[in-house]
Amino acid sequence: MRLPLICLLVAPALLGAERDPLTFVNPLIGTQKGKIGYGGTMPFVSPPFAMTNWTPQTRQNKISITSYEYDDPAITGFIGTHQPAIWMGDYGYITLMPQTGTLRTTPESRGLAFSHSDETAQADYYAVSLRTADGATIRAEMTATERCAIFRFRFPGNGTARVLVETSRPGVAGSAAVDPTTHEITGYNPHRMDAHLGPHKLPNFKGFFAVQFRQAPQKAGTYGMDKEDASASRGAFAEFRPGELVEVRVGTSFLSIEQARENLRREIPEWSFDAVRGRLHAAWAEKLNRLEVEGASDREKTRLYTALYHTLLYPRLFSEYGRYYSAFDDQVHQGESYTAFSMWDTFRAESPMLTLFAPERIDGMITALLQNFQEGGWMPKWPNPSYTNIMIGTHADSLVAEAIRKGFKGFDRELAWKAVYKDAMVPPDGDTTRRWLDREEGTPYEGRAGLTYYKQLGYIPTDKTDEAASRTLEDSYDDWCVAQIAKALGKEEDYRFFLRRSLNDRNLFNPALGLMNGKTSDGRWAPIGGPADTQGNRSEAGWTEGDAWAYTWSPLHDQAGLVQLLGGRDAYAKKLDAHFSGGHNVHSNEPSHHYAYLYDFAGQPWKTQAKVREIAAAEYGYDAGGLDGDDDCGQMSAWLLFTAMGFYPVNPASGEFLIGSPMYSRMSIRLRNGKTFRVVADNVSSTNLYIQSAMLDGKPLNDPLITWEQIQSGSTLAFKMGPKPSRWGSDWQATPIPSK
Repeated sequence: MRLPLICLLVAPALLGAERDPLTFVNPLIGTQKGKIGYGGTMPFVSPPFAMTNWTPQTRQNKISITSYEYDDPAITGFIGTHQPAIWMGDYGYITLMPQTGTLRTTPESRGLAFSHSDETAQADYYAVSLRTADGATIRAEMTATERCAIFRFRFPGNGTARVLVETSRPGVAGSAAVDPTTHEITGYNPHRMDAHLGPHKLPNFKGFFAVQFRQAPQKAGTYGMDKEDASASRGAFAEFRPGELVEVRVGTSFLSIEQARENLRREIPEWSFDAVRGRLHAAWAEKLNRLEVEGASDREKTRLYTALYHTLLYPRLFSEYGRYYSAFDDQVHQGESYTAFSMWDTFRAESPMLTLFAPERIDGMITALLQNFQEGGWMPKWPNPSYTNIMIGTHADSLVAEAIRKGFKGFDRELAWKAVYKDAMVPPDGDTTRRWLDREEGTPYEGRAGLTYYKQLGYIPTDKTDEAASRTLEDSYDDWCVAQIAKALGKEEDYRFFLRRSLNDRNLFNPALGLMNGKTSDGRWAPIGGPADTQGNRSEAGWTEGDAWAYTWSPLHDQAGLVQLLGGRDAYAKKLDAHFSGGHNVHSNEPSHHYAYLYDFAGQPWKTQAKVREIAAAEYGYDAGGLDGDDDCGQMSAWLLFTAMGFYPVNPASGEFLIGSPMYSRMSIRLRNGKTFRVVADNVSSTNLYIQSAMLDGKPLNDPLITWEQIQSGSTLAFKMGPKPSRWGSDWQATPIPSK
């Protein structure tokens, strides 16, 4: 029997069942510059991995500025955005804004005051009351699908009721057209804020839209369409009777206006706001219900389920029912596609999290990267939606290696080998004539910048290539990933070659300092220094977003080798102690994310247990200011989720997870294979954070790690917790990679 929608939404409460996990999601977490930090998130209303995200807009977004910030006093629109992280740009966006009175097109003039007390922000629904200049209110509501959105605007009884549709900003040659017979405004926005980065200009790129009104407007028109006025924004508007409830649905596309209409026909075929919301609610419930938590307060569940919501937003879909526009060859292709892979961040924990909570997406995501390789010549490092050359390394290699290690088979493995082999062996154009500065304009695809020197010297010299020391260490990890792919495909000679080359990280170890240290092309140690400076990012030390203390432990694959370099487990632990006590661990940035788990390698896992709890408490909050540092497409949130469950993928492509300190009495993951993996922590609390003993399916677990296979078997990992450190797990020692 099919229940009415309203019953589906409230039935759990009526029946006394456990609270719906979606009600714990607070999309406002991370939107405020608070005491902890600033997460740079937005209160998105959209399904998991949606092509277009919808959010209220309080400021004009651009690189390093998101559309919504919690402390802003006014809303200037409701934007369909594709901006994936605060330090990336938007593209192909569209903004709607209800208003009364005279036509006001600029964000400064059209903004309306609002209060958070009149704001409802949920993953499946957003509503707010906007105060007009004469003291009346406009009630705005929205919900969404993967590529579309539907709005309800309740206007006051007096004055003009208008919906503004902003196509593009000043200097952007967008377009809008009004068709009064179909109650429709259509057009496109060709703006790409990151267009100055990477090799491709993309003349065919456009973000198309179709805006449809349920009732016929009394008046409609366009503004700013004079091409001679480059200073004007462009758009259209539709006006209605005062007091009306105006319903609007919007389709977006990167293929055409007609495809935007087709997306609407498929995703919002009826004029039923509640039906659309119900489907969105169900889409989120299906994902969130894969996680179950016991022993956590409602406040703590809000933090956890919001983190899961954040991890399931990216990468975003970039295909439309069997076709996609490629930003790598500026053409339309058949197939499925994704973009917004923030790989320098997300390969660490976000990608492993998706293999657990969205495994049905992994094959399509890897295939998308391989399509990018075919269309543009390389797998991207940070597509938005084309090459941007942002950050270092070729961590698509890690995603491919992880997928193969975990048994995903729905992509072309031989094509994957060609892609990672090119990453590892072919230097980018002009490799020895460029410094490859961060966000350097007018460059070809960067790939592994400095690879020419890396192949010749075993490291990238700081006097030749920017960020050279960091690149050497991250390229070493990527070599290890390429080696694992070669091994899985039976390419034994390639496996041995790349495994040996993955030890290049050791070439930067300076025994006099007990730290990694950049080198110049003549073999001298570079100044130990700090991160790249702000004057063109040309750093003599060779670091990026960190320093020697932040990067010494960065070779994720070679911690056992680093134990040897530092003089054994005790010396390794003392160096880690100095790292943390010296304030070098900056959790708001990703290179430090695995450091708290490294005491497991030192034979002192009780320090890992204490440190991960300390970081979780200090860096993650429960309100709008509850994220320390950009969430970076789910990476910050994924760290919290793994840590709460009690384990973390220090080497994400290894299929192994090092154990920390489980935070709640029961947590479980419903797996794709129909089984359930459970973590049980008896006697756990904020003070009982130390593991006394562990069992896996009733058998003693003495090593502080578990494997992908053990999780997938639906096993139960059971801990006994206590208030004092124990020797549990201290006898485990990782095996170093042999140097020959």
